[in-house]
Amino acid sequence: MTIFDDTPLRPISRILIANRGEIAVRIIRACRDEGIASVAVYAEPDRDAPFVALADEAFPLEGSRPADTYLDANGILDIAARAGVDAVHPGYGFLSESAGFARAVQDAGLIWIGPDPEAIEALGDKIRAREIARAVGAPLAAGSDGPVASAAEAITFARDHGLPVAIKAAFGGGGRGMKVAWTLDEVEERFDSAVREAVAAFGRGECYVEQFLDRPRHLEVQVLADRHGTVKVLGTRDCTLQRRNQKLVEEAPAPFLTPDQQDRLITAARSICAQANYCGAGTVEFLMSESGTISFLEVNTRLQVEHPVTEETTDIDIVSAQIRVAQGARLIDDSMPDPRGHAIEFRINAEDSGRGFLPTPGPITVWSPPEGIGVRLDSGVAQGGTVPSQFDSMMAKLIVWAPDRSQALARAVRALAEFRVEGVASTVPFHRLVLTAPEFRDGLSVHTRWIETDFAARLAAAIPPGPRVTPPDEMPLLRVPIEIDGRRHMLALPPGILAAPPPTQPEKAETGADEVSAPVSGTLSLWKAADGAEVQAGDVIAVVEAMKMETTVTAPRSGRLTHLQSEGASVTTGSRVAHHRVK
Repeated sequence: MTIFDDTPLRPISRILIANRGEIAVRIIRACRDEGIASVAVYAEPDRDAPFVALADEAFPLEGSRPADTYLDANGILDIAARAGVDAVHPGYGFLSESAGFARAVQDAGLIWIGPDPEAIEALGDKIRAREIARAVGAPLAAGSDGPVASAAEAITFARDHGLPVAIKAAFGGGGRGMKVAWTLDEVEERFDSAVREAVAAFGRGECYVEQFLDRPRHLEVQVLADRHGTVKVLGTRDCTLQRRNQKLVEEAPAPFLTPDQQDRLITAARSICAQANYCGAGTVEFLMSESGTISFLEVNTRLQVEHPVTEETTDIDIVSAQIRVAQGARLIDDSMPDPRGHAIEFRINAEDSGRGFLPTPGPITVWSPPEGIGVRLDSGVAQGGTVPSQFDSMMAKLIVWAPDRSQALARAVRALAEFRVEGVASTVPFHRLVLTAPEFRDGLSVHTRWIETDFAARLAAAIPPGPRVTPPDEMPLLRVPIEIDGRRHMLALPPGILAAPPPTQPEKAETGADEVSAPVSGTLSLWKAADGAEVQAGDVIAVVEAMKMETTVTAPRSGRLTHLQSEGASVTTGSRVAHHRVK
């Protein structure tokens, strides 16, 4: 579909992609379609990932954790200068909603493929975004006037406005740094957890509090705005099926909306973005209660994971449109295109649905996705690759399209039946099961916590826990600087060049003591119980952060705790982090 006029474009010849995985692959392909060279950056665990091989050039980032790699703005800008790129595309997550990074890109004389820093600051700050929404008359739930300084302030808000309350990172998105407290006793722990997640994911821990609509649907409006003042709504989406505030299934257009509800969503989204002088692709999110009450949630000032369902129902390449807007393209008009058929996206994550969606990093021994008419796969992995524990659990997105929703559901059943993933647990069995649920098929009974409440018993009965897989120990590549024709290059030597380290002898537990094991591979981010403390069975004693999610470690029995690992240590599934002498 043609949506731009013939306004001359600012030329771009090389784009650096400041991201990884399937979205890096998606952007590389858009660059190819536009005749633009792509430059990838990659962390050590991603050195053999498909996006690295697919890019025209790839540069290593020194490190393996997000803070040292894809969140290292200075390191990425240094590579941009060395690679001679014209522009930077941030994808989603990491630095995509960092106004500071966007400004630094522009200050370096490069084109930022995204909204201007001022719009990111205005809408990326969830508190200022609420003020803008209020100014244009968008519907809003009650919320704190600004960031709350402590858990005590969050408790006061909950007492004044009622439960449940949502504690949310003021800077960020994608469900990271968001916790819901259903009782006053939960508020302090949820506040602390939200702050930790926000710092880990976005580098900032400020959080605000707002009333949480129980049993709501999660609705979105995809917008595209140019630099000439036109804000075009591309369509609506329903992203209600979630776990841990992370979406699992998305569809477009949002089904079962009345004309009035759709008009209110579209009008509010367009008005908010216009008020903020927004440009580029963005998503305005809302919650809608069972009674039909709509409340503005936030604006994601970036590309969304679920953008393909809108692409499939509009014939608009949103990533290419982002590039065109950054080049100065002018939209023909602001009219919303009529949706073409119906599309559903299923996130194929490396998670064990039988163990509460625990992340399962490790080697992929079989990767056989479906094919056929109406089936699209946006993938960041391949058979024989490894899902690293340091990053997000998403491996791919399966998108199905059909002329209407009922046919799309039938096509999804066929596609998921064909999908084979082995080596790591995946969400494929969950998706197969959810397609059999009448509540999902009729679309009127699901809500954002439906998976964790109403559907939990069926999920536990139908999907047994997968086998535990420990990711292989990887020794880092040896990197040696060399000079070729006067230019400095880094030569990466294989792990076999390095001498093998002496085997580590595991510490033996005391006689009469129980071992406490890590439930998932990741980083031991926090001890909740001190070394030597007396703990009760079921107490939360530690937190492991894996794939940007927190997983708690509980005491199997009552006793005195002895730490075997320090905060910040890397742990693997089943490895011992503590033992305690049983009472």
